[in-house]
Amino acid sequence: MADRVNTVKQWIKKWLFRILGKDPEAVVVTFYTGEAQLCHRMAEEMRQLVPDRRHFVVTSGNWPTMRCELRRYRIGLAAVMLSREPNRLRRAAYLRAPHKILAYNSRLERHHLRLNLSSFLFWRGVPLDRIYLRPWWWPGPKRDRSVMPQDYRVLEGRPCDASRRRIAVLSPYFPYPSAHGGAVRIYNLLREMAAEFDIELFAFTTEGPDLEAAPVLAFCARVVLVEKPRYREPRWSTLLPPDVHEFRSFAMRKALAEERRSFAFELLQVEYTQLAEYGSDALVEHDITFDLFGQIARRDRTLSAWWDHYRWRRFETRAAARYRRVVVMSKKDADLLDAPCTVIENGVDLVRFRAEPEQPGENLLFIGSFRHFPNIAAYRFFAEQVWPLVHDRFPNARVTMVCGPDHLLYWKAFTDSPEPPPDERIRMFGFVAAVRPLYCEANLVLVPTPVSAGTNIKVLEAMAMQRAVVSTTAGCAGLGLVHGKSVWVADQAEQFAEGIAALLSDPERRRTLALAAFDQAIRQFDWRNIGARQRALLRDLLDPPLGK
Repeated sequence: MADRVNTVKQWIKKWLFRILGKDPEAVVVTFYTGEAQLCHRMAEEMRQLVPDRRHFVVTSGNWPTMRCELRRYRIGLAAVMLSREPNRLRRAAYLRAPHKILAYNSRLERHHLRLNLSSFLFWRGVPLDRIYLRPWWWPGPKRDRSVMPQDYRVLEGRPCDASRRRIAVLSPYFPYPSAHGGAVRIYNLLREMAAEFDIELFAFTTEGPDLEAAPVLAFCARVVLVEKPRYREPRWSTLLPPDVHEFRSFAMRKALAEERRSFAFELLQVEYTQLAEYGSDALVEHDITFDLFGQIARRDRTLSAWWDHYRWRRFETRAAARYRRVVVMSKKDADLLDAPCTVIENGVDLVRFRAEPEQPGENLLFIGSFRHFPNIAAYRFFAEQVWPLVHDRFPNARVTMVCGPDHLLYWKAFTDSPEPPPDERIRMFGFVAAVRPLYCEANLVLVPTPVSAGTNIKVLEAMAMQRAVVSTTAGCAGLGLVHGKSVWVADQAEQFAEGIAALLSDPERRRTLALAAFDQAIRQFDWRNIGARQRALLRDLLDPPLGK
């Protein structure tokens, strides 16, 4: 009986559409309303999503013909690429299939457009994973809520020594492998601190049981791991910076309280401003975050940039004032804070990054993890503005880019495209465990960072490897390098390209700059010397000694 009913329905359907002059089977139409390469990928995905339907592609070139042909078809689904610019094909899609639009953004995320808030936010460019987020004070129901882990796990490391005093260090991530500059600093200074103290490391993690902890446990007495909370609130909706909320964890507070009793650490050193709510002894400002967002606000002049800068300045200045000592990377950073500051610079492992003679070539190296959004801005500045000025002038030049782990995930989060545009002369790597071989094959190191705070460890590594550096002012700030003597500094695309050209064309000039920078690295930035100053700071904060 059911089969007979369906047969009758299908016959009526065909009869009605025959009267209307249309094919009864709905078709899928993809409108090329954006960048051709992205639209092509959109069309390919549509064929995979709806394989059993007939597909049409509409472009600005074939629209006059397709407009007539599509009149005899019923559109079951219309795919469009959203963009800021008006587009006549997009308007045509809205008119022909107003309730059947599958919209794509430039990240190749897709969303069925409806007359609701979610569709408006997607149309305005909000990433798909954030369009359903609502503040905690939102009156209606929420589809997504924050997840806060409630427990922690402890890993035992090097045996404790009764003659050593005990120090705790809190980090927003586990500092191994050394995938970015912050991890390099924390790893090396933990090792240096362990020469005098028993160290307990508290770290947030997302790795789960696959964490490679052995290298850190070799010098830490204990490691406490807490799963990072899954914070799901709109980034604009709170007075505190969202990064602070991302690390608010009951489990971490529980771990600190219980381990203070059982491990009996005497002092807590907190790494990074976003964790400042956890302590009051020593705060390590890897960069002055409100300085970074201030640079962005002065450059972009948008309400969201102002709001980020205001929140960070308010939080960071208040947080720093509550600490007995704030560690900063340079005197420039110390001058920005009204707090008791100690300058302990970033450093470089002069044993690991042993200098090696440069080989002939025109190889450019840029190291910058995409998890830190200024590195994405730096790559875009180089690839879109600088590289076109160098590309044809030096046909043998090649670029190696180290983007860090999960680089495409971070790229998509911070940009409007699914991945960087491909270039056959640019090699892109994710995480690289050993970057020294890349420095060895490089002739020039690039730091095209338009906005930055703190100091860049990649510059120090280049200095140790005796490789000349072309950098923006922000990229080499706080290291005492001088333009034309130990570094080439340029902030505009034309001047940056000219610096690359001048140094690629003159090996002797490259060598002069590299040797001057190398001498400075030897004198000032050896981790062993910096570690001694870190230990002296801890002794000072622990004074008076036990028993007095």
